[in-house]
Amino acid sequence: MSPPAQTDRGGNRDALLQRRRIARRKGRARLAVLVATLLAAVLVPLLVGSSGAAGPQAKRPRVTSSPRGAGGSLRTPASGGPRSRTLPFPSPPGRGMRPGPNLAPGSNPSVLPGDVLIADEGNNRVIVVNPAGTIVWQFPRPGDLAPGTTFLEPDDAFFTPNGKDILATEENDQVVSLIGLRSHRLLWRYGTPGVRGSGPNQLSNPDDAMMLPNGDALIADIMNGSLLIVRGGTHVPAERIGIQDTYCLHQPPLRFGSPNGAFPLTNGNYLVTEINGDWADEITLQGKVLWSTHPPGVAYPSDTNEVSPGRYLTVDYSNPGQIVEFNKQGKLLWRYGPASGPGKLTTPSLCEPIPTNGDVLCNDDGNDRVIVVDPRTDKIVWQYGHDGIAGSAPGYLSGPDGVDLAPPYSLLVRHGPTMGLPLFRCASGLPSGACTVFPPG
Repeated sequence: MSPPAQTDRGGNRDALLQRRRIARRKGRARLAVLVATLLAAVLVPLLVGSSGAAGPQAKRPRVTSSPRGAGGSLRTPASGGPRSRTLPFPSPPGRGMRPGPNLAPGSNPSVLPGDVLIADEGNNRVIVVNPAGTIVWQFPRPGDLAPGTTFLEPDDAFFTPNGKDILATEENDQVVSLIGLRSHRLLWRYGTPGVRGSGPNQLSNPDDAMMLPNGDALIADIMNGSLLIVRGGTHVPAERIGIQDTYCLHQPPLRFGSPNGAFPLTNGNYLVTEINGDWADEITLQGKVLWSTHPPGVAYPSDTNEVSPGRYLTVDYSNPGQIVEFNKQGKLLWRYGPASGPGKLTTPSLCEPIPTNGDVLCNDDGNDRVIVVDPRTDKIVWQYGHDGIAGSAPGYLSGPDGVDLAPPYSLLVRHGPTMGLPLFRCASGLPSGACTVFPPG
């Protein structure tokens, strides 16, 4: 694989690459975008008007998770507590750090409890950045990939529940990859690189692959309109929720309208985002749907996840984009979405809550930056990357499309104790084809 191209400020080549990258963003069907846009034109005014919020930007107090127990919330490690011993980098808290030269002016490292994992899609790499803005880990480095092996356009990456590895999704290359943190090697892959399909060891625009605590992988298989469970280390499907056809409609669990994420909830179920029609669904791994709702006022929902029980966070992959919190009735709880200025978002695809302070960590894809937003003030309080300037030098990103905090604050490490595991049997009463358990390969 050739190394990522170096870029400069304002070069014509940068502008061309930026246009090309945005044009292929996430490889989603034009029909999905068109349907979402048309629905938004009708639904957004109604939903925003009926949300109960005062104006287009409802503010909220900080919401933090409490120790798992009475409220069923996530276990939140104490700030400054013990670091994970599995990491090859220090993962220090940002408290007391001075912002380094790679951060945007005004950034405050103390808002981060540790390092940040970034899927830097346009640069064909995943990196870990500390709160001061220094890159402390990167994959691939020269020599990390075996001859003939590629690692292309990682659009999401999450630490595994044991904190030892990273599972990255290469959506446009039709593969998910397990990366050893210490070994800097590809430990396992599912999908055939460069080949879209629906058979064994094939995917069609996979998104947000999640490693479960038992080593199985849960994959939102967008263009196959379904969710796929693969046993760890194998190359054959174990279970599929959804009929697996190209009619990407909201009809769960038989069909999903281009599902682009299935994130764990603290009750053991999963929250699925459907692009077409603006839907979020709570579902079990046996295929039972518990509720569905519209994230309010959103044209193109992406990567919906849980802030706390009953409170959910999604982003609007639009220009201008939004961050939206809502409940299962579709009521708006908080919205961030400036229409202009330095706070404006451009096709953001993922935000997740920071458990220590209630701030929100986001990748702002189209603006080539990763940011932290304080919901109390609706201000950006930390930023890595230059606004709308793609690059690979320290302090620059190129269409970042995924973020995660380092253990012990990472999404799946925190969710690990409550994550539901597949039973490899389907719920009763489902439509024919809605849930399929495959024999062991």
